[in-house]
Amino acid sequence: MIDNLFELSRQFLRNYNRPYKRYFLHQYPLENRFSIIVGPRGTGKTTAIIQHLLSKYDDDFSTRKALYVPVDHFMVAGHNLYEIAEEFHNLGGECICFDEIHKWVNWSEEIKSIYDSFPKLRIIASGSSAIAIQKGSHDLSRRAVVYRMTGLSFREYIDLVLDINSEPLSLESILEHHEKSAANIVESVEPAGAKILSLFKDYLRFGYFPYFQEFKDESIYHITLEQSIHTTIESDLLAVYSELSGRSIQKLKKLLTVISESVPFTPDLKRLKKLVEIGDERTLKNYLKYLEDGGTIIALPKSGSGLRGIGKPEKIYLNNTNQIYAISDSGKENIGNMRETFFAGMLGGIHKISVPKRGDFFVDGSYTFEIGGRNKGFEQIKGIPNSYLAIDDIEMGIGKKIPLWLFGFLY
Repeated sequence: MIDNLFELSRQFLRNYNRPYKRYFLHQYPLENRFSIIVGPRGTGKTTAIIQHLLSKYDDDFSTRKALYVPVDHFMVAGHNLYEIAEEFHNLGGECICFDEIHKWVNWSEEIKSIYDSFPKLRIIASGSSAIAIQKGSHDLSRRAVVYRMTGLSFREYIDLVLDINSEPLSLESILEHHEKSAANIVESVEPAGAKILSLFKDYLRFGYFPYFQEFKDESIYHITLEQSIHTTIESDLLAVYSELSGRSIQKLKKLLTVISESVPFTPDLKRLKKLVEIGDERTLKNYLKYLEDGGTIIALPKSGSGLRGIGKPEKIYLNNTNQIYAISDSGKENIGNMRETFFAGMLGGIHKISVPKRGDFFVDGSYTFEIGGRNKGFEQIKGIPNSYLAIDDIEMGIGKKIPLWLFGFLY
């Protein structure tokens, strides 16, 4: 058994290794005894795991110190994870990786046994569902460190297509030094004959998921992305929630359709229940949570809503601008929605973000942002402390007017 799995592991290490290493691996070296990577389908979790393994073992594809196990592969079926880990450990193995772990029945029980039985064995697991990890945790919360992976930032997209190396910026750095930072970045892309605003428009359409490079035709990329969204709902969620039926899946897809047709969507839960034919508010909130966990939407709470607002989003966006082009005809025509979706996506994974009474976004309990085009003024946020404009269609800003694209350099 183990020899066949070593050969399978070598094949994956060769086929899925990529030269560009994302910020995720620099930020999270995955050195813990047990690490779990969660994130939407297609964000590059498999590639990150493989790059990590090769970096730890001198790019040796044939190493027997590490084993990559795609748990949904037919060669793995018929075995149990504990037996695989035991044999690997007994042969001197040091690091075992289980990819797409949420698709394995009773995965958490087996991983817990592996963790407790082999204290010198390092474990890395990945899953497309954060809720699946939490739901099946079986006391893994004190054992595992969970890392969240998102799609490419605008900075990473630029590095990838222009083959350059840039550094991420903190939010505080952007707010205080955006004029200098923007000037340096604009200058850095010019030797490649590129313009920052042109790159930004391309990124909004097709630069979020790393696999965009596999397609010469942008429309095929969008078709693939739409199919991936269907797979997330029809397969990944079903793998996690056995109580979901075919009818439930249809309601989830209908709910996403309703949201995509009117993004940014301000939900009226009573009206939404009728549109999607969901009987009670609790089920509707669960469905919204499933869609958010699957990486299809971003649900933002109202600022200062407290406990009463838990589970009730104030505003809903599609997860990223590429999804807008893939599934939302009305969203493509709404440039305001495109701008807000980009901002929410870039900040939402690393900062606390909510919807204030005035302005578009309230970040980290301190900063208010209004999003708009080059002619946007401060009227809507006048008098609010620590308030800023994030402005589209400008290369460089001034004072509290900051180029929108620069927020794509946060990671």
